[in-house]
Amino acid sequence: MTHSIGFIGLGNMGGPMAANLVKAGHRVIGYDLSAEARDLAAAQGVMIAVSAAEAVGEADVVLTMLPTGRHVLDSYGELTEAATGALFIDCSTIAVGDARVAADLARTAGHRAVDAPVSGGVPGAEAASLTFMVGADEADFAEAEPLLAAMGRRVVHCGSSGAGQAAKICNNMILGVSMIAVSEAFVLGESLGLSHQALFEVASTASGQCWALTSNCPVPGPVPGSPANRDYAGGFAAALMAKDLGLAAAAAAACDVPAELGGRASELYAAFAEGAGAGLDFSAIITTLRKDTA
Repeated sequence: MTHSIGFIGLGNMGGPMAANLVKAGHRVIGYDLSAEARDLAAAQGVMIAVSAAEAVGEADVVLTMLPTGRHVLDSYGELTEAATGALFIDCSTIAVGDARVAADLARTAGHRAVDAPVSGGVPGAEAASLTFMVGADEADFAEAEPLLAAMGRRVVHCGSSGAGQAAKICNNMILGVSMIAVSEAFVLGESLGLSHQALFEVASTASGQCWALTSNCPVPGPVPGSPANRDYAGGFAAALMAKDLGLAAAAAAACDVPAELGGRASELYAAFAEGAGAGLDFSAIITTLRKDTA
């Protein structure tokens, strides 16, 4: 089944995702505040609207990929032009509470709502290999799943509204903490005279094995494709990791969950992202850990 999709947010993630929906045969009308983002999306077959309201005017599906919960809530408050019963799919990473408020806004306006944050970064968006974590009722999930499958490799139904966001921030708390642990181990190894390659060969096949080590190794050499080999350019920006860990820390506080390591990881990444680390891959946190031991 093909859809008319209004796609709001055509940035580094949204642009490739919209392009993959076009490749799947859907009619995609997009909008972004950035002229550059609009031009890049247009080159991939996305029709460009002059406003967000125009983009969703004839849509039976509205998909948003926006920076913060406030952006999502503001857009949901404005996007009432969509046809009654339209399926709203938000792929942004926002607070669980904001996701539930957004879903309520959509439903109050006569629409349906799905939260579906993603994992996989820009490479995953470009290759249509993202993982989607979905919060929705069964019927809405069943309709959203084929659309998400056109943009990703794995689609997981995590529960009702907000559950997708809950899974995303829990996953990224694991990732942030594990990257710091891997980085600290490499810094310690350096101080003990251990080569990066030797530590990698041991830990990657022993109990220290994890994605932060084997796919996004924070030192150059052992994993040729990791951002560490490109001076930490590209990858998953430290500023985004700081944002996600902040969401996780806030959720833990609201639920009275200690999450001591998650809270400390949030503090470290927040400080790193305030400076030169903001645009670097999150594995560049190792450079701060080295400085702290100097």
